[in-house]
Amino acid sequence: MDVVNLDKVEAFRTKDGSEIRELLAWRNSCIRNQSLAEARLPAGGATDRHYHPKSEEIYYITHGSARMEIDGEFSDLHPGDAVAIPPGKPHKIWNNGDVVLRFLCCCAPCYEHDDTVMVDDLNIA
Repeated sequence: MDVVNLDKVEAFRTKDGSEIRELLAWRNSCIRNQSLAEARLPAGGATDRHYHPKSEEIYYITHGSARMEIDGEFSDLHPGDAVAIPPGKPHKIWNNGDVVLRFLCCCAPCYEHDDTVMVDDLNIA
């Protein structure tokens, strides 16, 4: 049985600039086809706009508030909100609150730096 506690996971930076704590993936468990991580963005922070050719993602907001953009469509997010991000769709998330934004990221297949393509920002927020 693979059990991983968030407080014992070392953080790293993803290609899009977010701070990630990978909870479960092929790197540390028997999981092979998906990954689960917690992302954190400081107040006023944002990821760089990017997309994943292979992976679909789910973001689930646990703390703070955010503004999300997926392929030119915007939504405000709050704790308890989940958002689906299809493969190939450029996206970006902003922390528009005054506390650290924390959200779970589920990726299938697993998150990989090589599956992250950076794109120009739309200069919109």
